[in-house]
Amino acid sequence: MSIELPEASILADQMDEDLVGKVIESYLLRDYERLHRIGFLNKDLSDFDRLTGRKIEAVTSRGNAIRVKLDNGMNLILAPEYGGRILYHSSRENVPKFHLRVDFIDGTILTTRLTSMGLIYAVRDNELDRVYVYKRDFSEALSPSSQEFTHERFSELLSDKNRMMKSLLVGKDAAVVGLSNSAFQDIIYRAGIHPKRKGSDLNEDELYALYEAIKLVVSDRLRLGGKDQFIDLYGNRGSYLPAMGPNMKEENCPKCDTLIERIQHGGGHVYLCPKCQR
Repeated sequence: MSIELPEASILADQMDEDLVGKVIESYLLRDYERLHRIGFLNKDLSDFDRLTGRKIEAVTSRGNAIRVKLDNGMNLILAPEYGGRILYHSSRENVPKFHLRVDFIDGTILTTRLTSMGLIYAVRDNELDRVYVYKRDFSEALSPSSQEFTHERFSELLSDKNRMMKSLLVGKDAAVVGLSNSAFQDIIYRAGIHPKRKGSDLNEDELYALYEAIKLVVSDRLRLGGKDQFIDLYGNRGSYLPAMGPNMKEENCPKCDTLIERIQHGGGHVYLCPKCQR
């Protein structure tokens, strides 16, 4: 299950509440060889030594990425954006499988495990821009959870783009940060827009419907503790069920009763209603 903007925000807020002020006593990497080989961890694993003895000053998120800011100019960047769990443990008993375990001097523990693509990086402040996920998400790109995300600004970004919906909403060149294929399918279904439509083809009503759908999906996922497959910092499961996505396989559209279709699009599968989405 992908960790998108809402889930990353939930985790960051929980971590900021419980971890600020804690000092790292030690760390442990385990079962990391594949992740290291494909670049999901620092090339030089001794970089993680720089975490030891550091105090957590703040935890923030933007897009899919979480920044754990430490003293002495250190950072831990966590981005389990295509699947993973970040968990807080009040004791050292029954700790689950992990790729990175961080032990604090008060006996509590933070574990991170990626189940697909993602990132676990230990970097100094002056190295942050070398980390692709950080540079992508902590950028000038528009965030759907910010005050700057207005209908006017969003419409300006999309109305002159001769690109299909997925590339406009998902990926490194997207108009917004923090959305991936899961949110994309949900959003365009709610807006009644076909995935192969182009931004420059949308009329004013469609642009507004798309803007409102993004706001609705993000706000509801935040309110309901994330998607139904998401596990938060304390092991609690979210309760947001997408209106469109793999959960609708072989189902009928709740709006018009048309059988939901699955198409190959943008490097993956997209579920849609062929009648409601035009």
